Amino acid sequence: MTVNIDWFEEARKRKDELVRELQALVRIPSVRDDRSAGPGAPFGLKVAEALDYLLRRGREEGFRVKNVDGFAGHLEMGSGEALIGVLGHIDVVPAGDGWTVDPFAAEVKNGRLYGRGAIDDKGPTVAAFYAMKIVKELGLPLNKRVRLIIGGDEESEWRCVRHYFEHEEMPDIGFVPDADFPIIHAEKGIIDADLIYRPDGEKEGEGATLVSFQAGRRYNMVPDAAEAVMKGAKGADEWIRRYEAFCRARGLNGTASRADETVTLALEGVSAHGAEPEKGTNAGVALMEFLALLPLDGRSRPFVEFVAAAFAGDTRGRRLGLAYRDEASGELTVNVGLLSYDRERGGTVGLNIRYPVTADGESIRRTLSDEASRSGLTLGRFSDTKPHYVEPDQEWIRTLQRVYEEQTGEPARLLAIGGGTYARALNAGVAFGALFPGRPDVAHQKDEYIDIDDVIKATAIYAQAIYELAR
Repeated sequence: MTVNIDWFEEARKRKDELVRELQALVRIPSVRDDRSAGPGAPFGLKVAEALDYLLRRGREEGFRVKNVDGFAGHLEMGSGEALIGVLGHIDVVPAGDGWTVDPFAAEVKNGRLYGRGAIDDKGPTVAAFYAMKIVKELGLPLNKRVRLIIGGDEESEWRCVRHYFEHEEMPDIGFVPDADFPIIHAEKGIIDADLIYRPDGEKEGEGATLVSFQAGRRYNMVPDAAEAVMKGAKGADEWIRRYEAFCRARGLNGTASRADETVTLALEGVSAHGAEPEKGTNAGVALMEFLALLPLDGRSRPFVEFVAAAFAGDTRGRRLGLAYRDEASGELTVNVGLLSYDRERGGTVGLNIRYPVTADGESIRRTLSDEASRSGLTLGRFSDTKPHYVEPDQEWIRTLQRVYEEQTGEPARLLAIGGGTYARALNAGVAFGALFPGRPDVAHQKDEYIDIDDVIKATAIYAQAIYELAR
């Protein structure tokens, strides 16, 4: 059957309704919260609320709906043996500091909808939902089933999709609206690792005392704030003068305060996604770099000097011997997402490493362990999510390329990224939007937003793609 559908017009007609839907979802602050977790809400009450909202809306629109123990859920339409999967998520990273709008108000201004999760990944997920609505409301016959699978733990440990696919069938093919257009067929491996420092009580010595240090909330976010607390009346005024000069020279926003013998140094950075740490300013690493200039005592000095030497100005792992790259997916990247130190318990460096598809995670583990050992640290937690690669010369990939080119008039190049999307949870899956070429990537950043016109365009692309793949 030949159909002549103006997919963009169908999406445009639903623009106001779609925006209201997205606002309702963004207004749910669905950050993972283990304190409120329980049966049916394994990632906390707000994540469960967001999942329930979208499943309820699916049920109201006539889709077949299933909640899989609160870990994930799906909306399904169509018939047949084959299954097309579309995977999105409704959990978000913490808002962080420095917003000029309320991160959970879903304010619309100047053609943009602002809020945490607007682009990652509530906006694209709502676009996929409305794409399915369009196909359903047009009454188009489908010879395959289409399932929008909604996860609740993508920003943390992916327990959502692991649990889901332990209980539900794996799609034959699928796409993930949680990255960039045109099509991403290669995703780097992702390692989260902790380097642990335990202070030697016999190496106190003279010098400034670092009481505590804290920076970062998640492995996959560049820390946008850091704080160090120091003690020692002797030299405190000089520390503050040097810190202020350091901040001026680097163009950084830092503050210093003194109360008796205690000096507190705070530093602002710029958050960014851990897959592209060079796009942010790591407040933790920068503050450690300053502390390395001070005459610290022997208890904290090895930890501070290691962090400054290994990571200041290097997001490619070169100083750790991890400078891998390949033609398919580019360079290895390292994000210091978590930094903490306590005078009694020691310190932890939490790393998020994205490595090329041809590199070996076990080799990286051994190198990281050896390098840490040389500086008196040990390798603690080490989790390795293997790279994902889909051969490009497949009919369904060519279908997605054709749809994208018809809707945009632009070539549908195949890309590789450092980010990790749900595509790697599929046997055969790619990431497919929703960020268009040339648009800034504001995921995980303050004042995150999505362009409303882009949501409509993405909805049109997804609607045509769903129909073309499932007819």
